[in-house]
Amino acid sequence: MSDAGERPTGIDELLERVRQGYERIEARAAYDLAQAGEALLVDIRYAALRDRDGLIPGALVVERNELEWRLDPQGSHRAPEATGHDLRIVVICNEGYASSLATASLHQLGLHRATDLIGGFQAWKAAGLPVTA
Repeated sequence: MSDAGERPTGIDELLERVRQGYERIEARAAYDLAQAGEALLVDIRYAALRDRDGLIPGALVVERNELEWRLDPQGSHRAPEATGHDLRIVVICNEGYASSLATASLHQLGLHRATDLIGGFQAWKAAGLPVTA
């Protein structure tokens, strides 16, 4: 419950607020960073969407409910790619909404260079960037 006089925050306000804490990235820029070895692309879409639309080659696939455990460089369940808090991470969901909330959570873990892909996987695909079946 909120305090008297405060109204609940809606999802649009929450997204706006968390996105003010970092600079989001366009698909082409994310691709270029990944190709240069300067960013880790992390696909958090659920399996049905990956099966339907394909995968981004080289992206680490991590279900959203496992994201923090897999990317925390100090965590016991971390992915080998989670090498440190300075790692540049680009979180990718389907359309660029859930990834913003996921990025905010990664920032709370100290992954201060984490960002998300504007428009998500759909923007990546629309930009003609590589996708595998």
